[in-house]
Amino acid sequence: MFKKISLVLVLFILTLFCKAQSVTVTGTIKDTTSNKFVQNAVVAILSPKDSTLLRYARTNELGSYTLPGLESGPYIFMVMHPSFADYVEDLEVSASRATLPMVAVTPKSKLLEAVILKSGNPIRIKGDTTIYTADSFKVSANANVEELLKKMPGIQVDKNGQIKAMGETVEKVLVDGEEFFGDDPGMAVKNLRADAVKEVQVFKKQSDQAEFTGVDDGLSKQTINLKLKENKKTGYFGKIDAAGGLLKDIDDRYNTNLMFSSFKGKRKLSAFLLNGNTGQDGLSWQDMEKYGGNEMNMEMSEEGDMMFFSNRGNATDDEPYVNTQNGFIHNINAGLQYNNKFYDKNTLNLSPKYNSQVYDNNRINFTQTLFAGSDSLLNKNDLTNTHVNRNNFKISGSYDMKLDSNNSLKISLSTNIYHTESEEIAGTITTDEKNNLVNTNNRSSTINSDKQSFGGSALFRHKFKKNRRTFSFNADYRVITSEAENYLQQDYQDFGQGINGKSNQFTDIVKTTSVVTSKIVYTEPLSKKFALELSHELSVNTGQNNQASYAYTAATEKWDEIIDSLSNDFDQKIVTNKPSAKISFSDKKIKYNFGLGIGFTEFDLKDLTYNKSSLRNYTNFFPTALFTYNYKSNSSLRFNYTGRTQQPTLNQLQPLRNNNDQFNQYIGNPFLNQSFSNSFSISNNSYNFLAERWKYISINTSFTSDAITNKRNINPATGYTITQPINTDGNMNIGLWSGIGMKLKKANLRLNFNPNANFSKFASVINDVTNYTRNLNAGLSVYASKSKDKKYDISIGNEYNYNRNETSLSGKSDEGSDVTFFSTNTLTTEGTVYYKKVWSFNSEYNFYYRQKTFPAGKNLNNNLWNAKLQRTFKKNEFTAYLQIRDILNQNIGIERNFDGVIYREERNDRLKRYWMLGFRWDFKNKAPKAKEEIKK
Repeated sequence: MFKKISLVLVLFILTLFCKAQSVTVTGTIKDTTSNKFVQNAVVAILSPKDSTLLRYARTNELGSYTLPGLESGPYIFMVMHPSFADYVEDLEVSASRATLPMVAVTPKSKLLEAVILKSGNPIRIKGDTTIYTADSFKVSANANVEELLKKMPGIQVDKNGQIKAMGETVEKVLVDGEEFFGDDPGMAVKNLRADAVKEVQVFKKQSDQAEFTGVDDGLSKQTINLKLKENKKTGYFGKIDAAGGLLKDIDDRYNTNLMFSSFKGKRKLSAFLLNGNTGQDGLSWQDMEKYGGNEMNMEMSEEGDMMFFSNRGNATDDEPYVNTQNGFIHNINAGLQYNNKFYDKNTLNLSPKYNSQVYDNNRINFTQTLFAGSDSLLNKNDLTNTHVNRNNFKISGSYDMKLDSNNSLKISLSTNIYHTESEEIAGTITTDEKNNLVNTNNRSSTINSDKQSFGGSALFRHKFKKNRRTFSFNADYRVITSEAENYLQQDYQDFGQGINGKSNQFTDIVKTTSVVTSKIVYTEPLSKKFALELSHELSVNTGQNNQASYAYTAATEKWDEIIDSLSNDFDQKIVTNKPSAKISFSDKKIKYNFGLGIGFTEFDLKDLTYNKSSLRNYTNFFPTALFTYNYKSNSSLRFNYTGRTQQPTLNQLQPLRNNNDQFNQYIGNPFLNQSFSNSFSISNNSYNFLAERWKYISINTSFTSDAITNKRNINPATGYTITQPINTDGNMNIGLWSGIGMKLKKANLRLNFNPNANFSKFASVINDVTNYTRNLNAGLSVYASKSKDKKYDISIGNEYNYNRNETSLSGKSDEGSDVTFFSTNTLTTEGTVYYKKVWSFNSEYNFYYRQKTFPAGKNLNNNLWNAKLQRTFKKNEFTAYLQIRDILNQNIGIERNFDGVIYREERNDRLKRYWMLGFRWDFKNKAPKAKEEIKK
């Protein structure tokens, strides 16, 4: 009884206090076009600290509202109605009864769904998706999506077109949820118009399996989805852009770009044709990895980034090394994208593409190798001239069928036909620490190769009557076959042994690799929030490589003398069975799952040439854990752990010697084991869209046992180097990505700060001495931008990186260390000034500073300045422009990196100063606005 009386007294006192302090807010809402009162509009009062809803009311037939019980102080005032644009403004309540001025709202039909936000609202977060309102970021007339992305906080686009969102590389770019010309992220962002995009959505796209079962398998990819405006999805739009310039010292420059998109109901059709010689739209490194056939390796660059590169000089060298950022390239790229939905349940996606490249480059490589326990070193200088003529035809497609309400089947197919003709002429001079000649080598290589790849997958999904009880079966098949002919001539001198030698050989390579994977998954709900997932995965990796090398015989004038040491026929078969189980939990704020898989792997290797076989078995555990906590609105914390194996490739296992460079030869290792990595990541993402403040931080770590790396045996006296893959322990990597952004509303200035750091440790072996290399990179990027619509658009950014490379030269893990440290800095400024809405002048300036890495060296600095003047006609439909690239003529192709005790510096030809005069037509259907609005 006493407790009840006490509770009543407390409530009574609180009520009196609140009544004494409360304020009632009243007002009316009207339509700006009809001047009529708006009924049933929601009027809300939010807290300015965390956007929490405090009070709300609906307007009556006279458009009036009453919001009682407010304390004096600042608030956020919002008006929402399905037929009108949202209205938001800051509100200060100070009187005992506050009557606000009449608020006028505008129908969405008049604004084409634009949102009125007096305090600014360009970004919002919905679940795990960050959504950018495209029209809130001002870009130049007829800009593409890539220019739009550069304006958005948390998204970065580097000079090579690689996109990062919240610090993670974007692997997929979708258009209205569908793939656009396959899985090439650059096609959509470079060729779609920015003003056709309504929203840019950034999220982690789960695998088809995870999306179906609702259990996150950790196989997500950072994804951008470009949601088009409704009026852009009716009829057609496109562009025709042609530019050229008559130049004196180099071939005339030209670019021709054609893009067309058509929408009719649920059918989407797009086509493009790109033709030019300015280096545009070459194959990315992802394409090289998928279709080039070269094995990829990883090094730490001078900026601290992980660099992927092709293993030139190993047994896979049936493809030339091509980096389209360097050299001179003539490129033709064409493609078609067709997407349609039939009977509202079956979706067809088809994308054929064709690419042709003629590539020329001169490359200068400097390599310095240090030796443990001595002052000896080798300096190698290479000059290589490369000519490549290659083309490929790719086609990919998928058909997603909803068989009935409980069953679906998705079939995906892809194929690629790839042909390359190349010629490479190279000269090498190697000297010692006293600048004495060690060896020289002049070589010429001609390669003709044909590759065909084919892939197919089928995913069957079944839902039982009981919610979350599912069954699915996924089968995947990938095969690559290649045939290559390599003609090699070498003229070399070994000054240490006094040997002069020549070789003239022909190598015939026939290789096939295939992977077949099947997986069965069953999910069972254990309760309202818990579920169990049981699965079994079977994968079969097979490979056959038959390489035969022949020496030239003068008597027969043919290549008919077999070279046993350079010939081998080898088969491999790697079979893995992996049963696994996983428990998952899902709530509004917390989601997690954890599980364990056990992998039973069998290696069956056969050296058919020497009639040798090797059979090995491994057992691995694959633990997984994933935890997501949405601790408040627009804020989340995520933790992920996975354990994975990496199988050695066919070329790493085959005991086959490659002598494309007489003094640098590669041989496979049939005793190579698989590696195992433990990977951890934790990330935090938070955004206050009303205050326009955002932040993210991501920490990723990985520890690898039996890591596959290279062992090098180098003779300091002769320079002979034999490289062979081996397994090493002690490899690890820790990376930090973070970002903080805000908008200074009074100054209309956007600021971004991006601290980052990366530490890696890996072991390599040189002359039987284990060397531990530690790389540390720490940096800070600062970016600021300011714009005024149709007046100016200015941005400035600076990226500083500190790099430290430490090697244990003595072979004792932490003793006798040798340390190299240097810094790099990149300053970027860009500005566009508009005049009378039709004229614009754009200028972009970049200053690159690279600190010297050796006492005898020097800093590597250069300036890049580009400018463009353009005028638009007929409401921006036509554009005439003049652009000048590299005005200061300082575009240089320099790359430096450390790989253990080996330092490399590479210089390439680059396209320097040139100008082009161009004309562009951006066309679209002339459908009446009224009809477009009705369709919306």
